[in-house]
Amino acid sequence: MILITAQITLVLLAVSIILCVVRLVKGPSMADRVVALDTIGLNLIGFIGLVMMVQQTILYAEALLIIAILAFISTVSFAKFLEGGVVVDRDGSSR
Repeated sequence: MILITAQITLVLLAVSIILCVVRLVKGPSMADRVVALDTIGLNLIGFIGLVMMVQQTILYAEALLIIAILAFISTVSFAKFLEGGVVVDRDGSSR
């Protein structure tokens, strides 16, 4: 029963990732694209976690952590870019 539920959830997560890719390409504003990219990262983390449960292994744990860190860093840097247009402050002043 759990295997069937996990497989259905994997299919739903795959559909969600595809819809987010459509929003990423088609999004009317940059903020929509950033949210879609962050959602893709979160769905990918859930997808890999479910694959780990189905296969009963922890081999993908490092990939899971790397994707989580990269998703967080990219979301923060895109938000900073959208806010002020500068990702890295070279003059040393903080806002």
